[in-house]
Amino acid sequence: QGQLSESGGGLVQAGGSLRLSCADSGRTFSSYAMGWFRQAPGKEREFVAVISRTGSITYYQDFVKGRFTISRDNAKNTVYLQMNSLKPEDTAVYYCAADHISGQHLRGGAPDYWGQGTQVTVSS
Repeated sequence: QGQLSESGGGLVQAGGSLRLSCADSGRTFSSYAMGWFRQAPGKEREFVAVISRTGSITYYQDFVKGRFTISRDNAKNTVYLQMNSLKPEDTAVYYCAADHISGQHLRGGAPDYWGQGTQVTVSS
């Protein structure tokens, strides 16, 4: 596993959309469950979504169900988070994460690797 590098964050109005990307520079991307977390100012980091190694299984935190979609392209060593119907409370730094054990282990908040984060700001 190499470095995880997020991109795609920015400023958007409420109701808008953004797509985050997380590129992995390593060569074993398909061996890792991948996920997204976020951390708002003054709050703890929280789990957002996870996807299995093959992409066949996904799981979302309740507050993003129906609005966010996680996907991955193993040929491009990249995981994505499509965020629609954004709300001001979605404002946070978003981090991608990689876990060699499982998606469930990743959800527990102790993955093997973290990205550096990308800021998402939703204005009202």
